[in-house]
Amino acid sequence: MDKKKKIIIAVVALVAVVALGLYAAFGPKGTAGAKTIQVQTVFADGTTKDHTIQTDAEFLRGALEQEAMVAGDESEFGLFVKTVDGYTVDDAKQEWWCFTKDGEMVPTGVDTTPIADGDHFEVTLTVGY
Repeated sequence: MDKKKKIIIAVVALVAVVALGLYAAFGPKGTAGAKTIQVQTVFADGTTKDHTIQTDAEFLRGALEQEAMVAGDESEFGLFVKTVDGYTVDDAKQEWWCFTKDGEMVPTGVDTTPIADGDHFEVTLTVGY
């Protein structure tokens, strides 16, 4: 039984290493160098706040943190954004921040969302899970 267990552990470890390698090779890539992006915060009452960010960051988190726009909790998946433009979500009201790019939901977290010159993001306070 111990030999089977060791083989299973070795296979799982190998799969994990291969998965990490594939992610590194084919995962989202940021664009190096100076860029300007637009970020619009949309609050629950429909008001908005527009930001023009000039940055060398390759991913959205870096650009947002550079402007002190976001804060949150670290998780195994990266930053879980809880505060945007000074407003912190209320979990009891099922509030959360939805990140979109040109109106389309972003399939990655802020840590792994690549940015390029001219990108436009929206960060919308959303209610309900």
